[in-house]
Amino acid sequence: MKKCTVEDFFVPSIISEVTNQLTVPFGDGVIATLDPHVSMALDGVEIITNASGSHHEFRKLSTRVDLMKSATKKVACGGIYIYANHQGCDGERVYYDGSCMIFKNGECVAQGSQFSLSDVVSERIEFLFFKYNQEVQVATIDLEEIRAFRSQNTSRSLYNKESVYPRIRVDFQLSVDMFESYPNIQPTIPVSVKYHTPEQEIRFGPACWMWDYLRRSKSCGFFLPLSGGIDSCATALLVFSMSALIVETIANGDLEVLADVRNVVFGDSNYNYTPVDAREFCGRLLNTCYLGTVNSSFETRDRATRLAKEIGSYHLNTNIDSVVSAVVQLFALVTKKTPTFKLHGGSEAENLALQNIQARLRMVMSYLFAQLLPWVKGTRPGGLLVLGSANVDETLRGYLTKYDCSSADINPIGGISKIDLRKFIEYARTEFNFSILEEFLNAPATAELEPITEDYVQEDEVDMGFTYQDLSVLGTLRKVDKLGPFGMFSNLLFAWKDKLSPLEVLSNK
Repeated sequence: MKKCTVEDFFVPSIISEVTNQLTVPFGDGVIATLDPHVSMALDGVEIITNASGSHHEFRKLSTRVDLMKSATKKVACGGIYIYANHQGCDGERVYYDGSCMIFKNGECVAQGSQFSLSDVVSERIEFLFFKYNQEVQVATIDLEEIRAFRSQNTSRSLYNKESVYPRIRVDFQLSVDMFESYPNIQPTIPVSVKYHTPEQEIRFGPACWMWDYLRRSKSCGFFLPLSGGIDSCATALLVFSMSALIVETIANGDLEVLADVRNVVFGDSNYNYTPVDAREFCGRLLNTCYLGTVNSSFETRDRATRLAKEIGSYHLNTNIDSVVSAVVQLFALVTKKTPTFKLHGGSEAENLALQNIQARLRMVMSYLFAQLLPWVKGTRPGGLLVLGSANVDETLRGYLTKYDCSSADINPIGGISKIDLRKFIEYARTEFNFSILEEFLNAPATAELEPITEDYVQEDEVDMGFTYQDLSVLGTLRKVDKLGPFGMFSNLLFAWKDKLSPLEVLSNK
């Protein structure tokens, strides 16, 4: 596209019949209305709009705000910046988190919601010389403030260097007589930008995304293998958070969300059901199961059972030892060799294979339960979406089994570090008053895929050779600082100099 150039494009006849126009301008230009201010502004534009499509990332809102502040705070620029953003999923695997805003001369005068279940959330914008009455939020701005702000710049050299934008003439005006129409109107006072904490972003962002994914998939709900550990606990809490947000949204009068709920639960948008309790509603959507083996402990089974009771999920307890044994016996029948755990004298290859078959069979069983539980419970026809619980640290480290929980339908915590998940659970413990969460926070992270003895209990950090804090540091260096292996090594030489020698950083980490 050429800068400061506009070309006419002939519209199809079906559009021309509606709009009564033959052409439409395309390119880089400025819309000039019938208002008399353009010539006075030295070719300046007071109102800038940005129809964005920015997806949600943790702590990303502050970056957007900084960009809008800098765009309107410079003396040579000033102006009104109207930022609109998608809100929802739009059929993609990312969530667009809204946060539409209006900035004036570097200050925020209106801000929309960041997380919402509504299909359409918009802003109502109203100026002394500009009025658009199809929105919710209100911002009243005197355009003379923009011109006064720009007049602080006495030098016109910047303006003279810029190319003159072509004007696209339209046959209407935006200005009104403010003294006749709005005798008591006052400009909106700037407000502080509202930010969610990272824990609140974890609570609301994935919840909105999961609900959109569920209703579009036409599934009956979710199935989650609940292990009694931090990761599956966090995933279960996200479903409960989603349920609570849905109940709150319906209580505020959103009939579209209510119709979606009835469609998901009963397959009928007119069914006489309105959720009023998050725990009761969560029980209709979330199905959990503890898939234990001989290597599982009583503590994890008990934590999983009590967490399911707290959030209200439909919960099952079972062992899959017979399935694991059948697979191992089949292998022994074919190869005439029986693999054993390292603890019992087996090799590393045998040990890893026996762990992986447990993890993979859990996912196989999860899909079986997800397909048939609606039939067992007598709910509407359909299946359940299988939820995974693999955090980003373990994925980056490669500490996972192919086709286990890393291969579910959706993985709500796939982009969240273990450190942030722990903080989220600490937040949820207070927010939802779930005392059981304290036990999850204090429990050691373990896959429970190897035999437990008096002298040995499998621990994730020992298996990986990293602490989760170390993995969080590596993830930040890789994703935020954009460093490769050598750049990370160079950075860690200084960051870890008090606990590791350069050779240890290179060989062990």
